[in-house]
Amino acid sequence: MQIYFKKKKTGGISFNSTLPLTHVDEKLCYQILHEYKIHNAEVLFREDATVDDLIDVIEGNRKYIKCVYVYNKIDVIGIDDVDKLARQPNSVVISCNLKAYRLLSKMWEEMGLVRVYTKPQGQQPDFSDPVVLSADRGGCSVEDFCNHIHRSLIKDVKYVLVWGSSARHYPQHCGLGHSLQDEDVVQIVKKKEKEEGGRGRFKSHTTGPARISDREKKAPLKT
Repeated sequence: MQIYFKKKKTGGISFNSTLPLTHVDEKLCYQILHEYKIHNAEVLFREDATVDDLIDVIEGNRKYIKCVYVYNKIDVIGIDDVDKLARQPNSVVISCNLKAYRLLSKMWEEMGLVRVYTKPQGQQPDFSDPVVLSADRGGCSVEDFCNHIHRSLIKDVKYVLVWGSSARHYPQHCGLGHSLQDEDVVQIVKKKEKEEGGRGRFKSHTTGPARISDREKKAPLKT
């Protein structure tokens, strides 16, 4: 909602707008605020909002959610009426005699769901059980993907390989901030544990002390 509203202790009511208003004027705004016993506040309209919009902002407890209007039994009306309904915003026309692929696709689109498939190293991707992410609930980044699997996985991730529409090339090396898209394939590459005693030809095979100062001092030779 593009209405800025803030209560103040003093100063009266300050009313401003960044564009012409057709539903609310300054006098009506004052009357609504007085009904709520608000005599000191700052109000700024950034859109041509209605009285109901202003009341929702003042109440502060309104929460709007997305919806899809579904029109059933399209097989009993004319094609012109079906076309008119289908062109309405957030609307889907269905029939019980037809499969509801369009409805499922619309619901998936409105909820902003993203399917991400996992790929173990050296194996084929698992397309049977995707990880479902959402931009409205948790996010769709690689970090969100890892947290969805397990919270402790983040600290073990070295990088990830991504196949799909979000990748510039296949596979793409990505970090935790990479944004995933629907039906991407992700392979997690974990950090390797460091080997004790060095690496390669520098690896120590003795069980003795590593530093000279830690070695046991021998008694001096008798002369």
